[in-house]
Amino acid sequence: MSVLERAGLAVLHRLDPEQGHGLAIRALRAGVVPLPGRITSARLACRLAGLTLDNPLGLAAGFDKNATALGPLVRSGFGFLEVGAATPRPQPGNPRPRLFRLAEDRAAINRFGFNNDGAAAIASRLAQRPATGIVGLNLGANKDSSDRAADFAQVLTRCGNFVDFATVNVSSPNTERLRDLQGRAALTALLSGVMEARAGLDRSIPVFLKVAPDLSDEEIPGIASVALEAGIDAIIATNTTLARDGLRSPDAGQAGGLSGAPLFEKSTRVLARFSQATGGQIPLVGVGGISSGAEAYAKIRAGASAVQLYTALIYGGMSLVPRILRDLDALLEKDGLTVEQAVGLDSSAWL
Repeated sequence: MSVLERAGLAVLHRLDPEQGHGLAIRALRAGVVPLPGRITSARLACRLAGLTLDNPLGLAAGFDKNATALGPLVRSGFGFLEVGAATPRPQPGNPRPRLFRLAEDRAAINRFGFNNDGAAAIASRLAQRPATGIVGLNLGANKDSSDRAADFAQVLTRCGNFVDFATVNVSSPNTERLRDLQGRAALTALLSGVMEARAGLDRSIPVFLKVAPDLSDEEIPGIASVALEAGIDAIIATNTTLARDGLRSPDAGQAGGLSGAPLFEKSTRVLARFSQATGGQIPLVGVGGISSGAEAYAKIRAGASAVQLYTALIYGGMSLVPRILRDLDALLEKDGLTVEQAVGLDSSAWL
């Protein structure tokens, strides 16, 4: 990390976390953040659900909720980006404060509640996205919707022609009863509507399903079965957790979803269990607690075809992206593997 980046992060950390994040987005858009451009190698290049990636490291949803910084983010070194979550209608989300840094734990708690500009505004920005880069959209539901399942299909219909993949997010803990949609009957109906909406797009795109880390061992096979039956193209494991085990930070008791370093082991175990439950028939994206090349590699060896991060950028800055990829490439070289050859080699060790 450069002296300038370290100073910039120090300034951001003196601000309210949500204000700091907004300033970081503005800095990216203003071009004052050094960006590495495309990062790839023969070992890092891979495929995910039919998408060709320069590397397996993606930016998780939530960082660029409203698709306002796609230009610089495409140049930031990530192999793919996910924006959103988007809901059919704009909504303000939950009252502030709703984002908390847990510096002692290298973590964060958020209870945003799908605050976003709405599908129409986000679609207009996605329509003007850069020609390069893989960009996906996280689909959400309005808090006051009378038919949340229909909301997901509605957002896909509005925005799907402008993205390379879409993610059905039924795992956020910050919209009341949203996680109830992970039940078999509700999830089957929801995914049926989403797949019908996909069939109406100008071109077919992969549809991913994002799951919670707080699922029981009994729930995972059922969700995996529904995903297989519905033709889901990938599963993202996982979203944030409601657990608070072992935290030291003063804000550890805040309500919301916990992300960052404390989530690594919990999310990786769920990832490995989905790898077992799907029998390798659905590619997985590993999310939760990644802040190093070694952790990205561990997710891949646990069963992930690709990985995503977000919270680690709060503490490591954008220079973390090339650092992780450089270290991941070195680990793959040491073992004589490509990303695709490493997928799932250690999955049984996490069960």
